[in-house]
Amino acid sequence: MSETKDKLLLDASKRGDGKAVASLLKEGVAIDARDERGQTALLIATRANDIETARLLIEAGADVNAKDAIRDSPYLYAGASGYLEILRMTLSHGADLQSTNRFGGTALIPASERGHVETVETLIKAGVDVDHVNDLGWTALLEAIILGDGGARQLSVVRLLVAGGARIDIADKDGVTPLQHARTRGYKDIAAVLEAAQR
Repeated sequence: MSETKDKLLLDASKRGDGKAVASLLKEGVAIDARDERGQTALLIATRANDIETARLLIEAGADVNAKDAIRDSPYLYAGASGYLEILRMTLSHGADLQSTNRFGGTALIPASERGHVETVETLIKAGVDVDHVNDLGWTALLEAIILGDGGARQLSVVRLLVAGGARIDIADKDGVTPLQHARTRGYKDIAAVLEAAQR
């Protein structure tokens, strides 16, 4: 298929023009064609949280695990951003739960950091490794505490991770545990959840 058609598909996805996307797919355009940043039409739609265009592409067989130049895929980006509907579609169409982003983290780690409660719950239920350690030496639990604000959403995330079997004894590269981080930051409610889990 010509590069021109590929570009038309990518441009249609950028505009959120579902009719043009559907028409190009019928013509047999390469569904996973990439732009100069390595993005497929599906990743472009995912970044815009364009559910309808994403659905069209996913149902037509777009690769939910295709990574761009900075190692984002539709599945990883939807998870990190809390784009729940697109995330669920990627999960039902072959998302690689073990795939990692440019920081060596699973989708669960940035979702936990950003306090995307329903996303965290969805990823845990899907079977993402709750104890995966990224390149910074952090698990989802550590990242939720270290980079979170200690608020209600982070508290809910910590509860979900603990209930999902996250090990609370995995320390960071300096040997500091999640509970120590929570206490240092004055996150009393989070510390209480971790203390209860120790008993």
